[in-house]
Amino acid sequence: MQKQKNIQLIVIGILAFAVLFMSIGFAAYSQVLNINGMATVGSGNKWSVHFNPDTYQLGEGSVEENSKTITDDSISYNVTLSNPGDFYLFQIDVVNDGQINAVLDSINMSNLSAEESMYVSYEVDYDDLELYASEDNINAALPFATGVNRKVVKVRVSYNELDDGKLPPAEPIQLNLSASLNFSQSQ
Repeated sequence: MQKQKNIQLIVIGILAFAVLFMSIGFAAYSQVLNINGMATVGSGNKWSVHFNPDTYQLGEGSVEENSKTITDDSISYNVTLSNPGDFYLFQIDVVNDGQINAVLDSINMSNLSAEESMYVSYEVDYDDLELYASEDNINAALPFATGVNRKVVKVRVSYNELDDGKLPPAEPIQLNLSASLNFSQSQ
């Protein structure tokens, strides 16, 4: 019995030594590899979607604006519609002269109240797509210069014709209208 225990202790010792020896051997034959690098994104591709102020045109029959300001990314106007049937209509080009394809994702338009919409209609037309309210998932392409790189935007604010028996508002209605065209990189 004692002899069997001694043999077991010797075998356990040999196995422990073998495991230790293999661990040292494995460590000697293991290696950590590192990868380090640097990437630079070139500035050659630029994003440039903007209004072209030189293409601004007042629509035929439109009332003149009291004032307007056009920059690359905004248009502000002030207009007075005095009589039913009066309207303010202008068009301007949105241009993509960068090297990245763009897409019109959505438009955010100010909402007219029920009373305001009895007297006034507000429309934005993007490349023959008529929009009267905010809309998502439009997905209208505006490619860069390899193809057509401009789209026409028309804005129309109209004093609606009054139905029989309907009177104009007792006080002038001043509206703060807005529309934001949201473009992103095309997939």
